[in-house]
Amino acid sequence: MHSRLSVNSICFGSATLSSVAEHWRALGARRVSLVSHQVLDSDIATLQNVLRAGEHSCETICHPFLPFQPLELHERSWREPRARLARLIEVASRLGARSIYVLTGGHGSLTWEQAAEAFSAAIAPCVTQAAAARVALAVENSSVLYADNHIAHSLRDTLALAEMAGIGVCLDLYSCWTEAGLRASIERALPRLEVVQVSDYIYGDRALPCRAVPGDGTVPLARIVQWLLGAGYAGAFDLELIGPRIDAEGHRDAVRRAAHYVSDMLSGLGV
Repeated sequence: MHSRLSVNSICFGSATLSSVAEHWRALGARRVSLVSHQVLDSDIATLQNVLRAGEHSCETICHPFLPFQPLELHERSWREPRARLARLIEVASRLGARSIYVLTGGHGSLTWEQAAEAFSAAIAPCVTQAAAARVALAVENSSVLYADNHIAHSLRDTLALAEMAGIGVCLDLYSCWTEAGLRASIERALPRLEVVQVSDYIYGDRALPCRAVPGDGTVPLARIVQWLLGAGYAGAFDLELIGPRIDAEGHRDAVRRAAHYVSDMLSGLGV
Protein backbone atom coordinates (compact mmCIF):
# COMPACT_ATOMS: atom_id res chain seq x y z
CA MET A 1 0.00 0.00 0.00
CA HIS A 2 1.34 3.42 -0.99
CA SER A 3 2.68 5.51 1.89
CA ARG A 4 0.32 8.38 1.02
CA LEU A 5 -2.78 6.18 1.36
CA SER A 6 -5.00 6.13 4.44
CA VAL A 7 -7.81 3.66 5.14
CA ASN A 8 -10.86 5.08 6.90
CA SER A 9 -12.66 2.88 9.41
CA ILE A 10 -15.90 3.99 7.68
CA CYS A 11 -14.99 1.46 4.97
CA PHE A 12 -15.89 -1.40 7.31
CA GLY A 13 -19.44 -0.47 8.20
CA SER A 14 -20.48 -1.17 11.76
CA ALA A 15 -17.51 -3.42 12.54
CA THR A 16 -16.08 -3.21 16.04
CA LEU A 17 -12.79 -1.43 16.58
CA SER A 18 -10.98 -4.75 17.06
CA SER A 19 -12.40 -6.03 13.74
CA VAL A 20 -11.43 -2.81 11.97
CA ALA A 21 -7.91 -3.16 13.38
CA GLU A 22 -7.74 -6.69 12.00
CA HIS A 23 -8.70 -5.38 8.54
CA TRP A 24 -6.05 -2.67 8.75
CA ARG A 25 -3.35 -5.18 9.64
CA ALA A 26 -4.39 -7.59 6.88
CA LEU A 27 -4.32 -4.78 4.33
CA GLY A 28 -0.97 -3.46 5.47
CA ALA A 29 -2.36 0.03 6.15
CA ARG A 30 0.01 2.40 7.87
CA ARG A 31 -2.14 5.53 7.85
CA VAL A 32 -5.64 5.00 9.21
CA SER A 33 -8.66 7.15 10.02
CA LEU A 34 -11.35 6.89 12.65
CA VAL A 35 -14.88 8.08 13.42
CA SER A 36 -15.31 10.16 16.55
CA HIS A 37 -17.65 7.75 18.34
CA GLN A 38 -14.90 5.10 18.14
CA VAL A 39 -12.55 7.56 19.81
CA LEU A 40 -14.86 9.03 22.43
CA ASP A 41 -16.54 5.74 23.35
CA SER A 42 -13.26 3.85 23.78
CA ASP A 43 -10.62 3.84 26.46
CA ILE A 44 -7.64 5.86 25.26
CA ALA A 45 -5.22 3.12 26.26
CA THR A 46 -7.13 0.69 24.05
CA LEU A 47 -6.92 3.08 21.12
CA GLN A 48 -3.23 3.68 21.66
CA ASN A 49 -2.62 -0.08 21.81
CA VAL A 50 -4.54 -0.63 18.56
CA LEU A 51 -2.46 1.97 16.76
CA ARG A 52 0.81 0.81 18.30
CA ALA A 53 0.19 -2.90 17.63
CA GLY A 54 -0.47 -2.33 13.95
CA GLU A 55 2.22 0.36 13.57
CA HIS A 56 -0.55 2.70 12.40
CA SER A 57 -0.61 6.48 12.49
CA CYS A 58 -3.96 8.23 12.83
CA GLU A 59 -4.45 10.45 9.80
CA THR A 60 -7.85 11.97 10.56
CA ILE A 61 -11.03 11.58 12.59
CA CYS A 62 -14.55 12.16 11.22
CA HIS A 63 -16.81 14.08 13.61
CA PRO A 64 -20.46 15.11 13.19
CA PHE A 65 -20.53 18.32 15.24
CA LEU A 66 -24.34 18.49 15.49
CA PRO A 67 -25.45 15.06 14.27
CA PHE A 68 -28.79 15.38 12.45
CA GLN A 69 -29.61 18.60 14.28
CA PRO A 70 -29.98 22.07 12.75
CA LEU A 71 -27.56 24.87 13.44
CA GLU A 72 -29.06 27.64 15.56
CA LEU A 73 -27.93 31.12 16.51
CA HIS A 74 -28.43 30.47 20.24
CA GLU A 75 -25.27 29.64 22.15
CA ARG A 76 -27.09 27.23 24.45
CA SER A 77 -27.52 24.88 21.48
CA TRP A 78 -23.73 24.70 21.00
CA ARG A 79 -22.53 24.08 24.55
CA GLU A 80 -22.72 20.29 24.66
CA PRO A 81 -21.48 19.78 21.05
CA ARG A 82 -18.63 22.24 21.71
CA ALA A 83 -17.63 20.34 24.84
CA ARG A 84 -17.69 17.06 22.93
CA LEU A 85 -15.46 18.48 20.19
CA ALA A 86 -13.10 19.87 22.83
CA ARG A 87 -12.84 16.41 24.38
CA LEU A 88 -12.20 14.88 20.95
CA ILE A 89 -9.38 17.35 20.29
CA GLU A 90 -7.78 16.39 23.60
CA VAL A 91 -7.92 12.67 22.82
CA ALA A 92 -6.87 13.17 19.18
CA SER A 93 -3.78 14.99 20.37
CA ARG A 94 -2.86 12.10 22.65
CA LEU A 95 -3.34 9.68 19.77
CA GLY A 96 -1.13 11.74 17.49
CA ALA A 97 -3.97 12.33 15.01
CA ARG A 98 -3.10 14.83 12.29
CA SER A 99 -6.60 16.25 11.85
CA ILE A 100 -10.30 16.15 12.67
CA TYR A 101 -12.83 16.86 9.93
CA VAL A 102 -16.38 17.83 10.78
CA LEU A 103 -19.91 17.88 9.49
CA THR A 104 -21.44 21.13 10.69
CA GLY A 105 -25.03 20.35 11.59
CA GLY A 106 -28.06 20.88 9.39
CA HIS A 107 -29.42 23.94 7.57
CA GLY A 108 -32.61 24.16 9.63
CA SER A 109 -34.49 27.44 9.07
CA LEU A 110 -31.39 29.66 8.79
CA THR A 111 -29.97 31.17 5.65
CA TRP A 112 -26.64 29.72 4.57
CA GLU A 113 -24.84 32.80 5.85
CA GLN A 114 -26.58 32.64 9.23
CA ALA A 115 -25.80 28.93 9.57
CA ALA A 116 -22.17 29.53 8.66
CA GLU A 117 -22.00 32.32 11.24
CA ALA A 118 -23.50 30.04 13.89
CA PHE A 119 -21.07 27.22 13.11
CA SER A 120 -18.07 29.55 13.14
CA ALA A 121 -19.07 31.02 16.51
CA ALA A 122 -19.84 27.59 17.95
CA ILE A 123 -16.41 26.11 17.22
CA ALA A 124 -14.29 29.25 17.76
CA PRO A 125 -12.85 28.15 21.15
CA CYS A 126 -12.12 24.71 19.70
CA VAL A 127 -10.19 26.28 16.81
CA THR A 128 -7.87 27.92 19.33
CA GLN A 129 -7.61 24.70 21.34
CA ALA A 130 -6.84 22.59 18.25
CA ALA A 131 -4.12 24.98 17.10
CA ALA A 132 -2.44 24.74 20.50
CA ALA A 133 -2.74 20.93 20.41
CA ARG A 134 -1.37 20.81 16.84
CA VAL A 135 -4.46 18.98 15.57
CA ALA A 136 -5.83 20.50 12.37
CA LEU A 137 -9.58 21.15 12.27
CA ALA A 138 -11.24 20.88 8.87
CA VAL A 139 -14.69 20.87 7.28
CA GLU A 140 -15.61 18.57 4.40
CA ASN A 141 -17.78 19.00 1.33
CA SER A 142 -20.75 16.65 1.36
CA SER A 143 -23.77 15.85 -0.81
CA VAL A 144 -26.90 18.01 -0.52
CA LEU A 145 -28.68 14.78 0.46
CA TYR A 146 -27.03 15.28 3.85
CA ALA A 147 -28.55 18.75 4.31
CA ASP A 148 -30.01 17.66 7.65
CA ASN A 149 -26.47 17.12 8.90
CA HIS A 150 -24.30 19.62 7.00
CA ILE A 151 -24.35 22.98 5.21
CA ALA A 152 -21.36 22.80 2.80
CA HIS A 153 -22.30 21.02 -0.42
CA SER A 154 -19.69 22.23 -2.90
CA LEU A 155 -15.97 22.75 -2.64
CA ARG A 156 -16.45 26.49 -3.13
CA ASP A 157 -18.98 26.72 -0.29
CA THR A 158 -16.80 24.52 1.89
CA LEU A 159 -13.81 26.76 1.30
CA ALA A 160 -15.89 29.87 2.06
CA LEU A 161 -16.98 28.28 5.34
CA ALA A 162 -13.43 27.20 6.20
CA GLU A 163 -12.16 30.73 5.60
CA MET A 164 -14.93 32.17 7.78
CA ALA A 165 -14.28 29.70 10.62
CA GLY A 166 -10.49 29.78 10.36
CA ILE A 167 -10.11 26.04 9.74
CA GLY A 168 -8.98 23.66 7.01
CA VAL A 169 -10.70 21.66 4.29
CA CYS A 170 -11.28 17.93 3.87
CA LEU A 171 -11.76 17.44 0.12
CA ASP A 172 -14.15 14.61 -0.77
CA LEU A 173 -13.67 13.99 -4.49
CA TYR A 174 -16.91 12.00 -4.74
CA SER A 175 -18.92 15.06 -3.72
CA CYS A 176 -17.27 17.66 -5.95
CA TRP A 177 -15.89 16.02 -9.11
CA THR A 178 -18.65 17.47 -11.33
CA GLU A 179 -18.16 21.09 -10.23
CA ALA A 180 -17.30 23.87 -12.67
CA GLY A 181 -13.89 25.44 -12.10
CA LEU A 182 -12.77 22.51 -9.96
CA ARG A 183 -9.06 22.93 -10.70
CA ALA A 184 -9.19 26.59 -9.70
CA SER A 185 -11.10 25.71 -6.53
CA ILE A 186 -8.49 23.09 -5.63
CA GLU A 187 -5.68 25.60 -6.12
CA ARG A 188 -7.50 28.13 -3.97
CA ALA A 189 -8.14 25.53 -1.28
CA LEU A 190 -4.58 24.19 -1.21
CA PRO A 191 -3.29 26.24 1.76
CA ARG A 192 -6.15 24.85 3.86
CA LEU A 193 -6.23 21.33 2.44
CA GLU A 194 -5.75 18.75 5.21
CA VAL A 195 -6.85 15.47 3.62
CA VAL A 196 -8.33 14.22 0.32
CA GLN A 197 -10.94 11.45 0.29
CA VAL A 198 -11.08 9.07 -2.65
CA SER A 199 -13.87 6.88 -4.04
CA ASP A 200 -15.69 6.50 -7.36
CA TYR A 201 -19.17 6.78 -8.88
CA ILE A 202 -20.86 4.59 -11.51
CA TYR A 203 -23.43 6.21 -13.76
CA GLY A 204 -26.97 5.08 -12.95
CA ASP A 205 -26.39 4.40 -9.26
CA ARG A 206 -29.10 6.10 -7.23
CA ALA A 207 -28.83 4.55 -3.75
CA LEU A 208 -27.43 6.61 -0.89
CA PRO A 209 -24.58 6.15 -0.39
CA CYS A 210 -23.61 4.79 -3.80
CA ARG A 211 -19.83 4.81 -3.88
CA ALA A 212 -17.66 2.48 -5.91
CA VAL A 213 -14.08 1.22 -5.76
CA PRO A 214 -11.72 3.72 -7.44
CA GLY A 215 -11.21 2.69 -11.05
CA ASP A 216 -14.63 1.06 -11.39
CA GLY A 217 -16.54 4.25 -12.22
CA THR A 218 -16.49 7.52 -14.09
CA VAL A 219 -14.76 10.01 -11.77
CA PRO A 220 -11.58 11.24 -13.55
CA LEU A 221 -9.46 10.46 -10.51
CA ALA A 222 -6.05 10.50 -12.21
CA ARG A 223 -6.70 13.92 -13.72
CA ILE A 224 -7.92 15.43 -10.44
CA VAL A 225 -5.11 13.83 -8.42
CA GLN A 226 -2.62 15.20 -10.94
CA TRP A 227 -4.12 18.67 -10.39
CA LEU A 228 -3.73 18.21 -6.65
CA LEU A 229 -0.12 17.07 -6.91
CA GLY A 230 0.69 19.80 -9.41
CA ALA A 231 -0.71 22.40 -7.02
CA GLY A 232 1.62 21.08 -4.31
CA TYR A 233 -0.64 18.87 -2.21
CA ALA A 234 1.59 16.69 -0.01
CA GLY A 235 -0.96 15.06 2.27
CA ALA A 236 -2.82 11.78 2.47
CA PHE A 237 -5.40 10.22 0.17
CA ASP A 238 -8.00 8.67 2.45
CA LEU A 239 -10.09 5.76 1.13
CA GLU A 240 -13.75 6.24 2.09
CA LEU A 241 -15.77 3.38 0.58
CA ILE A 242 -19.40 2.93 1.58
CA GLY A 243 -22.62 1.71 0.02
CA PRO A 244 -24.26 -1.34 -1.56
CA ARG A 245 -21.44 -2.08 -4.00
CA ILE A 246 -18.89 -2.15 -1.19
CA ASP A 247 -21.14 -4.29 1.01
CA ALA A 248 -21.76 -6.76 -1.84
CA GLU A 249 -18.09 -7.20 -2.69
CA GLY A 250 -16.95 -7.41 0.91
CA HIS A 251 -15.36 -4.51 2.71
CA ARG A 252 -11.80 -5.82 2.91
CA ASP A 253 -11.75 -7.01 -0.69
CA ALA A 254 -13.10 -3.67 -1.90
CA VAL A 255 -10.52 -1.72 0.09
CA ARG A 256 -7.73 -3.98 -1.14
CA ARG A 257 -8.67 -3.36 -4.78
CA ALA A 258 -8.98 0.37 -4.10
CA ALA A 259 -5.58 0.48 -2.43
CA HIS A 260 -3.94 -1.30 -5.39
CA TYR A 261 -5.58 1.03 -7.90
CA VAL A 262 -4.78 4.28 -6.10
CA SER A 263 -1.27 3.11 -5.20
CA ASP A 264 -0.55 2.33 -8.86
CA MET A 265 -2.05 5.67 -9.90
CA LEU A 266 0.12 7.61 -7.47
CA SER A 267 3.24 5.73 -8.53
CA GLY A 268 2.37 6.38 -12.17
CA LEU A 269 2.11 10.08 -11.38
CA GLY A 270 5.59 10.01 -9.91
CA VAL A 271 4.71 10.01 -6.23
